[in-house]
Amino acid sequence: MSYDADITRHPHHTVHMTPENVGTLFAALYASHHVADHWIQTSRQACGKGDEGWRGRRACAGHIAGHMFVSVACLLSLNIVNIHLTVNVMAIGLGIIAVTHYWIDRRAPLYRLAALLGHAGFITGCTVVRKSGDTPSETGPGTGLYALDQSFHYLWLFISALTMVAIS
Repeated sequence: MSYDADITRHPHHTVHMTPENVGTLFAALYASHHVADHWIQTSRQACGKGDEGWRGRRACAGHIAGHMFVSVACLLSLNIVNIHLTVNVMAIGLGIIAVTHYWIDRRAPLYRLAALLGHAGFITGCTVVRKSGDTPSETGPGTGLYALDQSFHYLWLFISALTMVAIS
């Protein structure tokens, strides 16, 4: 078989993105999102990222940096199945995620959006009492805010995957 007839096996060949790749990219971004949110993010970042001022901004930025590190690793792992993304495509796709993830995780914008769309009651009504205290919490796993936070992140992961395929 000639080299030209077997171009898909060339290690430096960039596979053209197809609609089928949206699912693969989304799966990689979804996995990286969960690892970043639940394994890489520190307790300080998780508890402080919604705080006002520079302390909150730093905590959120640190979380986003860890998220981007895991996301790059997951996207680069797609080379194993012959899906190669250019640096520009990855930068645009991950830029979408970084900006929206930061915006969502700063909390105040998400609270405002929820109120605007009539979901403020979902946040205040779906609270949990943690072992550490008896005061209901509106943040963290098991809460309405967490459900809105995660579902909005997933939407932006999908938009990022669509964008990366569209611009490839």
